[in-house]
Amino acid sequence: MVPVGGRQLVVAVAVLGEQREIDSRSVDALLGELEYEGTHFAIALNYDVLPRSKWSQTSLQAGDEIEIITPRQGG
Repeated sequence: MVPVGGRQLVVAVAVLGEQREIDSRSVDALLGELEYEGTHFAIALNYDVLPRSKWSQTSLQAGDEIEIITPRQGG
């Protein structure tokens, strides 16, 4: 998005089912904005799992749905 009047535009997306306005323009930037660290999770963008190698080059668009998937133990 292009800044308008000197202000950066935010993008409205759903993260873990919650509507949010974010400043990030890529998946890896969003993880930084949300303060996610570590390596034991996956990202689904609009219901498709996104390879980690594409996080930095995948742009986020208004209306995108992002799920952060973490492993769980159980039986």
